[in-house]
Amino acid sequence: MPSSTALSGGPVVFFDGQCHLCARSVQFIIRRDRAGKFRFASLQSEAGKTAIQAATTAGNPPPDSLILWEDGQYYTAAAAALRIAPHLDGGWKLLAGFRILPRFLRENLYRLVARHRYKWFGKRETCWLPRPEWRERFID
Repeated sequence: MPSSTALSGGPVVFFDGQCHLCARSVQFIIRRDRAGKFRFASLQSEAGKTAIQAATTAGNPPPDSLILWEDGQYYTAAAAALRIAPHLDGGWKLLAGFRILPRFLRENLYRLVARHRYKWFGKRETCWLPRPEWRERFID
């Protein structure tokens, strides 16, 4: 588990720092989280690697695109995305309504995009680095 100090400041979004879609998603969240509720760390960081281990459940592959740590629990994939949406400014809160869809449908759709994210959106050789004005929201 990432250090308690790193996790004590509120929810943390762990993302694939090499994925263009993931990096753009983080930028999207930052711009719509004016209250600064979320903090971020790449899955390639030490905190991210620890989060992957903590969020991996028996019988499932380790999460490799999105993990949310919130209120002492880890959420992955579509469950994580749908927990982030209600905290964003504007109409994005409505995306949380997708929770009414059966879990298998939400998760399978998320996995489809995640599986093809590098092919469809590209991959960086190194992790994306945030703008200087955003750095305080990043851990590790």
